[in-house]
Amino acid sequence: MVVQAPNPALAGFVFCGGRSRRMGRDKALLPFGGTDLLGHAVERLRAAGAARVSLLCGETPRHAERGLPLVLDAVAGAGPVGGLLAALRALEAGERALVLAVDVPHVPAGLLAALDELAGDAVVPEGPAGPEPLVAVYAAACAGPLARRLERGEARMTAFWPEVAVVRPGREWLARFGEPGRLFANWNAPEDLT
Repeated sequence: MVVQAPNPALAGFVFCGGRSRRMGRDKALLPFGGTDLLGHAVERLRAAGAARVSLLCGETPRHAERGLPLVLDAVAGAGPVGGLLAALRALEAGERALVLAVDVPHVPAGLLAALDELAGDAVVPEGPAGPEPLVAVYAAACAGPLARRLERGEARMTAFWPEVAVVRPGREWLARFGEPGRLFANWNAPEDLT
């Protein structure tokens, strides 16, 4: 794994607050590559250049034993959108948020670093199943539009996109990092563990 130098303008956030109902146990703790999915996600964010990494742990504190900052959802019951808003509100001046779902172990650090090199308020890759908003880079400028959409009851990850500049690299761009279908394969149920 090629490791980027820490970029003080890049903050990493791991989405690890899901209920893991279909898996039957906390996905973040599933073994992977000599660690677990949570440890693997943190390693990739750091390798991609995130100068600091925090855990988007949902509505209640989880995984405090990792010694990383825990960020609680900004809006209860809003799912990942509440986590994204919390991440954006946790940014320091001049930082961007590099977000990564804990359950996509095949997204390489190189892809994450390359997303940060593209200009836009939101840089969200377009995988075979559509946009991948939990593997993306967001500028602080997204916080206001996202909060307004949530206030109106719009809890889709893409609801605020009409108000910001979104860059959506597609299959051709993604292909240099691997087969796009495999890159974003997520672990939701026991049969997904490959």
